[in-house]
Order: sequence, then C-alpha cells, then structure tokens
Amino acid sequence: MNTPLWTPSADRIEGANLTRFIRFVNERYGFDFQDYDALYEWSVEHRESFWSDMWDFGGIIASAKGERIAVDPDQMTGTQWFPDARLNFAENLLRFDDDRTALVFQGEDKVSREMTYAQLHDEVARVAAALRAEGVQQGDRVAGFMPNLIESIVGMLAATSMGAVWSSCSPDFGIKGVLDRFGQIEPKVLLCANGYYYNGKAFDSLERVASILQDLPSIQRVVVVPYTEEQPAIDHVPNAVHYADFRGSGEAPALSFEQLPFDHPLYIMYSSGTTGIPKCIVHGAGGTLIQHLKELGLHTDVTRDSKLFYFTTCGWMMWNWLVSGLALGATVLLFDGSPFYPDPGVLWRFAEEQRMTVFGTSAKYVAALEKAGYKPRESVDLSALRGICSTGSPLVPESFEYIYRDVKEDLCLSSISGGTDIISCFALGNPIGPVWISELQVRGLGMAVAAFDSNAQPVVGRKAELVCTKSFPSMPIYFWKDPGDAKYSKAYFEVYDNVWHHGDFMELTEHGGVIMYGRSDATLNPGGVRIGTAEIYRVVEAMDEVLDSIVVGQDWDNDVRVVLFVKLAPGVELDEALVKKIKTNVRTNTTPRHVPGKILAVDDIPYTISGKKVELAVRQTVHGQEVLNKDALANPQVLDLFAGLDELNS
Repeated sequence: MNTPLWTPSADRIEGANLTRFIRFVNERYGFDFQDYDALYEWSVEHRESFWSDMWDFGGIIASAKGERIAVDPDQMTGTQWFPDARLNFAENLLRFDDDRTALVFQGEDKVSREMTYAQLHDEVARVAAALRAEGVQQGDRVAGFMPNLIESIVGMLAATSMGAVWSSCSPDFGIKGVLDRFGQIEPKVLLCANGYYYNGKAFDSLERVASILQDLPSIQRVVVVPYTEEQPAIDHVPNAVHYADFRGSGEAPALSFEQLPFDHPLYIMYSSGTTGIPKCIVHGAGGTLIQHLKELGLHTDVTRDSKLFYFTTCGWMMWNWLVSGLALGATVLLFDGSPFYPDPGVLWRFAEEQRMTVFGTSAKYVAALEKAGYKPRESVDLSALRGICSTGSPLVPESFEYIYRDVKEDLCLSSISGGTDIISCFALGNPIGPVWISELQVRGLGMAVAAFDSNAQPVVGRKAELVCTKSFPSMPIYFWKDPGDAKYSKAYFEVYDNVWHHGDFMELTEHGGVIMYGRSDATLNPGGVRIGTAEIYRVVEAMDEVLDSIVVGQDWDNDVRVVLFVKLAPGVELDEALVKKIKTNVRTNTTPRHVPGKILAVDDIPYTISGKKVELAVRQTVHGQEVLNKDALANPQVLDLFAGLDELNS
C-alpha cells in the first residue's frame, strides 16, 4: 500500500503533547525540529539531554533532581541514571488530589465502581498506615494475587509510598505458578480477592491461597478483598483479615512519601520461565516513571482529559503501564473478566459509557473480534475514541484494515512492542505521524533500537534481530537473587557485547517504522502473552504416564498455538482421557494460557549433546524449515518424527 491508513489532522498535530515537547526542546536549545524523525535522532544521540528534558517536561515531583544525569552512559549494564535524585513513585501518581475521577472499575458481574483522585489519596493513606502497622518497611515486598480491581492499585501505591516493593500476578495462576514467583521474593503481606469472575462463572481464590501459604512462610498478613461475596469466610486462611478491617475507619491519616533514589526497587516482574523457574526482574522507580511519562504522554497523547483503558490483568506489564496514567491525571478505566462475555460487545459498551479516548488490547483480541463478526462502529458511539493500542504479538495486516473499516476511521492505531524485561516499549505510536499497514509507527524516543543481521550489522528493509545499542532508564536494575548479575547478563547480553538482544525479529522500514515478526527464540507467545516451556514441563513430566516431553509454539491462524509432544511410558496410550488429564493438570498448576492446543505422542525427544531439549529445532521442523545446527544434537534423527505431521494441519 502506497498511502497511509491514517494521517492526523492539522488540529490534532497542533494540540498534541508531542508537538508541545518539540517546541519545548526547540526553545531550550535553539533548534528547529519540524518532525518526529529529527527529534528521534537527537534523542538517541544526546540521551542525557533528552531524558533530562523529559524529566522537566513531565513535571516529575522530587525532593532533588541533581546535576548529574547519567554515570557511565556507554555501559549498558553500568549506567546510573540521575544518581543524585530523590523521589517517590507513588507521590508522582498521586500528584492530583481533587474531585476528578481517577479510577473506574467495571466487572463482569456488572459491578461498577468509581473513585476520585481525592478519594484515592485517602484510601492509599489508610492502607499505607495499615502496612506500616504490620511492620512493612523499605525494601519489603508486598504481593497482590488479585483481579484488576481498584484495591490492586491502592495496594501498589500504598506499598510504594513507603519504599516497599510491589509484585502481582492474576488469580488464574495455579498454586505452583504463584509459588514459583512469590516463593522467590518472600513477600511480607499478600493482598488477594476472595474470588473472581470469568465467562459468567465465579471462581474461588481462598482455597488456593490457603494452600499457597503452606509453602510461603514469609507472609505475615493476608488482606482479603471481597469481590464475589460481600462477606467471605476467611477462617480457613491463616493470618487473614478483611480489607475493611485492615484499612480501618475514621479520618484518613496523613500520607507521607519516602524520598528514595532513582533506582530504588519498585516492581518485581517475572520472565516467562523458559529455562527454569521464572526470573525475577526488578525495575526501578525512577526509570519506570520517566519512561511511562514519555510513552503515555508523548507517544499516546494522554492528558488530564483522557479516559485511558487497557484490557489486561495484574500479571501483565500492561497493568503497570496503564496505572501510570494516573501521573498524567487521566481517568484510568479497569475491566476484569472475559472480553467476550456475555457477548463480543462488552468492552465496546464500556467504551461508549465512559467516553473512552484510548482503547488498549492485544492483537489476538482484535483478530478474535473480527472473526466473531462484531463491528463496533455499527453498535456503539465511539465519537470520543482517539486511539487504539495493540500489543502482545504482531498485529496482522487484516487487523489494521478491520480497525479502520469496522471500528473507526479517524483514530491513531498504535501497534506497540516492548516487554516485561523493560516494563515499556521499544517501538510504539506517534500521534503526529501517519499509520502504515503492518507497521509500528516509530521507535521510542531515547531508545537506540536497531535491526542486526547475522554479522551484527544494522540493516533496513530486512528481517533481523531487534537490539538496543545504548542504555536507557527503564532497564532492569537487577534480577532478584542474582549474584554478580550472571542471569541478567545471560538474558540480554550473551549474543552481542554491550548491546541489548531482545529475542524478537523485526524490520526497519523506509517510513522509519518497525514491522515485528515475533520471537526469534523458542519462547511461546499464545494470544500475545509470553509464557515459558519450563512451567509446562514441570507439570507434565511429574505425571507417571509421561516419560519426557517437548513443547513448541506453532504459527496457526494468525496466532501461536501451544503444541505439546509427549514420550509416554511403556503400555500407555494417548487417549482422550489422558489428553484431558494433561490439560487439566497444566491449567490447575499454571494458567489457562499454558494449556496446549494440541497434544501428540512421539517415540523420542531430541536433545543437544550437553543434554538440553532443542525446542527451536523442533519448532523449525514443524514449520518445514531447515535445521542448521544438527551437529549440536545428540540424536538428530529424532527430528524426523516431527516433520510433516497431518495432525498439525487442523
């Protein structure tokens, strides 16, 4: 296509935050930047100036900024950003304390709640005081096993206001999945709901919580938020207290904000768990804040008048990204439940009712919506909608066309890509530039993103490895319990020296945009959510019927289908009963996203000489691609078992 799908109007360009920022930079330095490309090149070449300007433009609240912007900026893992700064993340998200609406929650059970900024401020003050009374201090971990409720945000803000570290996962995680995460970080307080709703059904969480606590002795207090019941019974949960009793009553106490270093730990996120239990990725307060202010303010054009929504759970980094919209004074819209219950229009009616301005979702959801035949523009009023964000997996060309044809013609469609690893994006939207089919509009400001070929040379117009060649503030500050940063270095810097290797295939286009092609390694990505194979192996291979297994992602129907191959014990057949048992075990102990779409029996599993399963080689074989590194395999002939399987064509 030689013409863009959408071009912003002159009025839209004039009123954009990004246009104001370009003027801000021009006036400060005497520049004459006229477009995004010029600003981007400067932001990468002069990162210290750019991030300092972003601090000022974003109005970061701090007791000190300091004169130094970066120490050792040429060292990817050694850069210290704003080393003399002192600030508090929660204080920046609670900078507004007025009667404008901060949060709106819509649950699948039709529960709808709102909270103003003033009310949010008071609620955080109450919970923060309760956490202090419980003995929570700087550096302690507070964990959430929560649906996407208002109380999830309150808990995070209360914890981070005092310098505690927040970590969360969604309530559809099984017991082992939770312990694999929280068991490593040893939280002192656990915030959980009594249950959650999905697809018209209520699910209990407290039985799982009671089981989890048996292997999580660090938890001193469990705070139970009522959701599926008004007064849930909690007697069977050790050290449990109702949320209302925990927060207390009477006049709200004063809320204080600990002034902490820029790189003070804020969030603990989790890797996909491909090579073992998930790695605990620790993100700093300042880096997360300044990156989110940039991405939400400049790249997504969020203002105080915005109604910002992302369909997410508390276990996905897009929750953390969404919540940062509070720092810009936006109304943050929360939804919990199935996006197709009771019908495909549920989120779009929510958009109409709230006059949503930004609708965030996954590429898988967009494809499923089109397949369901739902056309939002024919059913709801989307006159307030200005932008759609999509992430998780590459947005296919048909989905670009569907959105402009069946959702709305005049909006900025921002396909965005980054990850839990950086709690932000490498490539994302540009409110003052055109949208081209299949392309993410731009590389993020201050992000030195390039496409490296097999010779580690940057290329344009060709599929290559996504890398970032210069440091940036939202890099992880470290991995939890990772002496000498060994796991950290192996995760991102084993392929290229002093260059971040992300494990995605991308292409830089002539428009300055990016085309994403998915993972370049064996990490699974069903529905746009990265998950690890190791979590599946730990469940499946614990079964007596299974001797060994290997799992890969198969490109299928514009998505990734999880395919599990099992080597069965002698005399065992893969009948319907065993297939059901395997799927049930995986679902119970991990999440619904881990459940294989196909399970097939094979006679043997391929390994490297050093004893590692060769998932990537199996994946290549399944897709009819040549495997080039067979010399590394102990039993290369086994790959023939995975070639040309009719069962994978349906």
